[in-house]
Amino acid sequence: MYKASTTPENPVRGVRAAIDAASADLEIETRTLLGRADLLVHGTTIATNAILTRNTARTAFLTTRGHRDILVIREGGRIGLSTFDYAIPYPEPYVPRALTFEVPERIGMDGTVVAPLDEDAVIESLLEIERHSVEAVGVCLLWSIVNPVHEKRIGELLETHLPGVPYSLSHEINPSLREYRRASSTCIDVSLKPLLSRYLNDLRDELRESGFRGRLLVITSQSGVLDASDVAQAPIHSIKSGPAMAPVAGRHYASVESRSQTAIVADAGGTTYDVSLIRKGQIPWTRETWIGRPYLGHMTGFPSVDVTSVGAGGGSIAWVDTGGLLHVGPDSAGSVPGPACYGRGGTRPTVTDAAVTLGYIDPARFLNGTMDLDVAGARSAMGEHVGGPLAIGLDQAAVAVIDLLTENMVTAIEEITIHQGIDPRYAVLVGGGGAAGLNIIATARRLGCKEIVIPDVAAGLSAAGALISDLTSEYAELLFTTTTGFDRDRANRTLGNLERRCQCFIDGPGARSFDQSIEFFVEGRYLHQIWEIDVPLRQGRFDSQQDVDALTEDFHRVHEQIFAFSDPDSEIELVSWHARVRCQLRESAVGSMERTRHNAGFDHGTRECHFGGFGMLETDIVWFEAMQPDEAVTGPAIVESPFTTVVVDPGAEIRRTLQGNLVIIP
Repeated sequence: MYKASTTPENPVRGVRAAIDAASADLEIETRTLLGRADLLVHGTTIATNAILTRNTARTAFLTTRGHRDILVIREGGRIGLSTFDYAIPYPEPYVPRALTFEVPERIGMDGTVVAPLDEDAVIESLLEIERHSVEAVGVCLLWSIVNPVHEKRIGELLETHLPGVPYSLSHEINPSLREYRRASSTCIDVSLKPLLSRYLNDLRDELRESGFRGRLLVITSQSGVLDASDVAQAPIHSIKSGPAMAPVAGRHYASVESRSQTAIVADAGGTTYDVSLIRKGQIPWTRETWIGRPYLGHMTGFPSVDVTSVGAGGGSIAWVDTGGLLHVGPDSAGSVPGPACYGRGGTRPTVTDAAVTLGYIDPARFLNGTMDLDVAGARSAMGEHVGGPLAIGLDQAAVAVIDLLTENMVTAIEEITIHQGIDPRYAVLVGGGGAAGLNIIATARRLGCKEIVIPDVAAGLSAAGALISDLTSEYAELLFTTTTGFDRDRANRTLGNLERRCQCFIDGPGARSFDQSIEFFVEGRYLHQIWEIDVPLRQGRFDSQQDVDALTEDFHRVHEQIFAFSDPDSEIELVSWHARVRCQLRESAVGSMERTRHNAGFDHGTRECHFGGFGMLETDIVWFEAMQPDEAVTGPAIVESPFTTVVVDPGAEIRRTLQGNLVIIP
């Protein structure tokens, strides 16, 4: 729950500064604090930022002759308002065509060698790559997922002729169908290896010099953690890993404080509003993971937790267009210059400025009093850029900003609930992020949610999820069969291979874990369908026809859950088989906050705040840490803590639970 400014020129310093802040508040020397730690779980946006800023390694791409344009052709698609905008430029390939090299070879779809690998041609290409000062090489050959013999040989040639140059082989990184996705994930992965290896080595050295002797783990986009050395060898795991942790924490707190099996997890930060859905206790996954805008950015082709993000955070800028319509976001004021109330040169009004204008945030105790807010600056920006153009008063302008922010958030949640056949009225809304409490009750009322949970670690919800996460890895093998002609022997052989790989993971990185589990699932589709869906397997082997019938039944059920229909008379094609292994590293989940100098404050007070539809009201101000277990507060009220502010609208009731969290009845 301690924060420090990001230091882009040397991110390790920012990590160390956050640890130093915790040490100072706990009155423990940093070396002593780190010396007591068994695990340090780290999340970083370095990989994602490097791709967005084109700061990755100079990468070459080797592929089967005749398939040089895999990364150029990509996958087509249009979304949103840009559906018919033909002025949008065609995106550049992740690796330039000039650094893409064709390899004479061919593997058939059944794994047979149609054309042998021309090693002399490969060596010639490697010499050309060397002349181009390439720093990394990605290799993706046709049907290497069935027979990787040629890819493995190219790896050996790379080690011989380009020693020290990192490379990635597609059958190891992403053994899945569809050439673009596999090629894209391979090239993205290898392009990050030099950067992330350097960073993680620097971080490890800094921690060791500071007294840390424990295990350094890095969070992944698959809602788990891996050893830092493993992530350095496969950096694609770290892309978009931060948002993947909020659903992990949200599921935990929903299960602790609510009986609902459906939870909407909303993480409101400074720039984005990340939402995800927990359904029947399961965290959703997707393989449609894009860096940048869908179809215009780059697809990782890699499974990750399904999180929807919109530009609606505390720093989102409010503005009025030439037609007189109010907008909130997607542009953000960021931390520099920040909202107008920060007094750092920002002149455009943000959501935070609206909250200050309405009296929701105490300017003298913002961030526990470490930053004085400029109320006059916030009101001036709100009047100039919102109130004036709309010809309304300051309070009405600020209310309009909060109301529109709420609508943007509701729309994002409806995308993952109502549009997928889920009624949000029967879901618990879990709020996280520093800006979550400003309008979470208004959001819940619009959705019809009957219960809200705000954890005591809400402002660090993703970090809390990282502590809860398990050591996790996933393995996959391709095997095509159908339910009518099911090849039980090959399926069992494939599942046996996957189980052995999982057991090696348990015996290796997971050797000191408290508990372990292996889940099997298969990607399948109806005959002639284009895309597959994931179906969990009830067991790791098929002993009889009854087991095949059970899989068929489960596929129909899952298909109906997703698409609202099934076709029981249709044959099912089974394509890719997966095993996910989890090793629990901690005996218990994340603990509760302690009272320290950092979160010590006053108990109660009052001040005037403006609520839409009510006007200015005398409002109770309650200090979060001073609330007693089961103590209830009825709105209008403001619950303050050093990390966040919760606005309790008139008529809502908020209660602190025995576990230290807040439960709200909207």
